[in-house]
Amino acid sequence: MFDRRGGRDRGAGQPGADPASARPSAQSSLPPVPAAAPTAPAPSVPAPAPLTSADITSWREALAGVDRDVSDAERVDQLRVLEELKAAAAAAQARIAVDLDLSQRRAQEAAGVPAARRGRGVGAQVALARRESPHQGGRLLGLAKTLVLEMPRTFAALQAGVISEWRATVLVRESICLAAPDRAAFDAQLWADPAAVERMGTRALVARAKQLAYRLDAASVVARARRAEAERGVSLRPAPDTMTYLTGLLPVAQGVGVWAALTRTADALRAQGDGRSRGQIMADTLVERVTGQARAADVPIEVQLVMTDRTLLEGDAEPAVIPGYGTVPADVARDLLTARLGASAETDAPAGDGADRVGGSAFGPPGAGSAFGPPGAASAFGPPGAGSAAVPGADEGKVLAWLRRLFTAPGTGELVALDSRRRIAPPGLARFVTTRDLACRTNWCDAPIRHRDHVIPAAAGGPTTAENLRGACEACNYARQAPGWTARTLPTSDDAATSGVGDGAAEGPRAGPGGHVVELTTPTGHTYTSHAPPLPGHRPAPATGPPGRQPAGPPGAPEKDSRLKRLVERHRATFDRTA
Repeated sequence: MFDRRGGRDRGAGQPGADPASARPSAQSSLPPVPAAAPTAPAPSVPAPAPLTSADITSWREALAGVDRDVSDAERVDQLRVLEELKAAAAAAQARIAVDLDLSQRRAQEAAGVPAARRGRGVGAQVALARRESPHQGGRLLGLAKTLVLEMPRTFAALQAGVISEWRATVLVRESICLAAPDRAAFDAQLWADPAAVERMGTRALVARAKQLAYRLDAASVVARARRAEAERGVSLRPAPDTMTYLTGLLPVAQGVGVWAALTRTADALRAQGDGRSRGQIMADTLVERVTGQARAADVPIEVQLVMTDRTLLEGDAEPAVIPGYGTVPADVARDLLTARLGASAETDAPAGDGADRVGGSAFGPPGAGSAFGPPGAASAFGPPGAGSAAVPGADEGKVLAWLRRLFTAPGTGELVALDSRRRIAPPGLARFVTTRDLACRTNWCDAPIRHRDHVIPAAAGGPTTAENLRGACEACNYARQAPGWTARTLPTSDDAATSGVGDGAAEGPRAGPGGHVVELTTPTGHTYTSHAPPLPGHRPAPATGPPGRQPAGPPGAPEKDSRLKRLVERHRATFDRTA
């Protein structure tokens, strides 16, 4: 399978040794490539039995017992074979995803779903099964359909472990602008020399793919470049150490122009003796020019802090949470409240209401009402004194930092529930759900919250309450509208906690660390349990075991105990060597 001298053993019988010999799909105009005639009659070999998920599970478990008492040469062989196995598994996932898509579309057609809406939710099911976001699930489904149906040689190479899933993705990306006949020709020409393709690095492979695509249809490649300008935009994502990445996707001329302008400013200020580094000046200049501020540090902001009273008042080390960003150290949270510009925060104590208030602004200076109650009123999420804190600037009436504090209950870290008689969550309730959930509640989806989705739909009588709402991105909300998707909230208890990492498909009702649990059921009957993230004040129970797949039944189920015992006995020698 792998020659230690650096090349692949391409002897007879090597499956997929020549990806160009793969059978084309029905949609491909590429004729089959005849296989070389054997020198002697091949013995009759029975076809392998179809693999089930149970078979694959046993393989996965067996990998834990890979022999470690081997030579270094054998270790290199193991690494190569496992890498090929990863690629072959990706190819199997691609074919399965295509079959799932076809089956679900047929089921939706039988259910009377209009043709334009068939296929909705399939990418989300792929994402949940692969522990990916819905966006990534849709991309993986599109990749699978292109590989299996239109690029048979690339798919055969993936099956044989010749290329990785990422390199197959690159080839699909570079050829996606081509029409189906041109993509088939692209696939054939690329794999005319499989050994050469296998030796290419990713950059060389991309260059070769671009060259072929341009040769086959230059107009489509040029049109694709022009369409890319319509995808320009700006994104924000968290970075380590309470920093953020602000990314602009721009046409090349504009991007180079912005960089050149920032560079010129930095060089000029450095020449005048500015003590900041070149990168610091460029970052500050970007903020100042975009916001119009004289100083980068003077940007007006609202920061919604979720923290415990211990963190604020007693110097506790427990971190706080900024919705939309994530966890910040306790000292940083206190600095935001008390030392943004060297001013002290004012905490008002009188009790107040206004949790369901519509008027006012959540972003205004002191004196403006808000959905959480006006400044000076207690927060709807905590005891009196849990109101908003303003940090005034140098000029009266100009607020440089407007921070909203939301306290969490001691021990559970749970926010107090709100409700409304309206179908659409009012601003206060919407912000409450956003603060509790932080990001889309669908498993493995970290997208920003765009919708406050009813767990039990309003059309089915579901109330507009915090208990019956979950934060969702647009993709996850729309996926749930396909036939066969259901959801429900699960009962929780303050002292229950989760440990380990399960896939959600076999988990029973358990309390989430944030006190809100939603169970999502897909059209295939798989269930996924979503727990609100832990907020400040939560005290998790100690883990009862190492990370791993969680049992389907309650802890201590006899059938699970006996299965675990058998596995331990089977691999006891391996455990002894690794202890």
